[in-house]
Amino acid sequence: MTTTTEAARAEETPAAGPAAVPERSLGARIAARAGGGAMRVFLVLAGLFWLMPTIGLLLSSLRGPEDIAASGWWKVFTAPSELTFDNYQRLLDNSAITGSLFSTVLITVPSTLLVVVIGSFAGYAFAWMDFPGRDWWFLAVVGLLVVPVQVALIPVSELFGAIGIFETTFGVIMFHTAFGLPFAIFLLRNFFAEIPRELLEAARLDGAGEIRLFTRVVMPLGGPAIASLGIFQFLWVWNDMLVALIFAGADSPPITVALQQQVRQFGNNIDVLAPGAFVSMVIPLAVFFAFQRQFVSGVMAGAVK
Repeated sequence: MTTTTEAARAEETPAAGPAAVPERSLGARIAARAGGGAMRVFLVLAGLFWLMPTIGLLLSSLRGPEDIAASGWWKVFTAPSELTFDNYQRLLDNSAITGSLFSTVLITVPSTLLVVVIGSFAGYAFAWMDFPGRDWWFLAVVGLLVVPVQVALIPVSELFGAIGIFETTFGVIMFHTAFGLPFAIFLLRNFFAEIPRELLEAARLDGAGEIRLFTRVVMPLGGPAIASLGIFQFLWVWNDMLVALIFAGADSPPITVALQQQVRQFGNNIDVLAPGAFVSMVIPLAVFFAFQRQFVSGVMAGAVK
């Protein structure tokens, strides 16, 4: 009797088998297929589209002024004999452009180094040092982030004129440093605050002072964030035109102002403008790609613990 009942129950219970795989939706199937070759082709085409202005500027800088005036830069694909390096020779012979490149480097490098060094010290102080009014001072720094550059142009011009640094390279450096520090302090303070406290306390137990702790522990760990800050500051200062147009001297303008002056004075001087614009663009691109890995690490810092 018991055997019969168990057999009946076994017949009623469905046999165990592999779990049924739920059918994916249409959107999920499209997304899965898009991650393959079609998406790669699309990304390559999008990249080429965004690079087209750069390629056009490069090819225009390698054409003579008559060819530039006669047709577009794409003509070189059917007439490659138009390519020449004469424009770059004229660029080297143009003292205004070559001098402006030197002035741009003279402005950009100190402005970047000062912001990185001062911002690193201040960021460490706000993150790990106790001093009166620390939180209030940091709130003041955060508040300076919302101050637009245009608001400070007139009062800073009057201040620089009173102390004798208006229309000087030193004045441009000071302006860029002052307006770059709030973001630098905010960025590095938040990054340094993520360093484990136990690591710093262990270094202090080993006898490390604040300076040694900063240089031997904090700086190596903060390398990606510092590199990202340096790239941001370098690109901002190198490509700036508004501040340089107001505060730079007429005898030492940076490349952005020098190119603008070439357009204003010589409207048909395209054989100098094209290579000058390409050189002024390729240098920050080279800096970015040289520190690309550190930049990505700095941007992703804190995303995954």
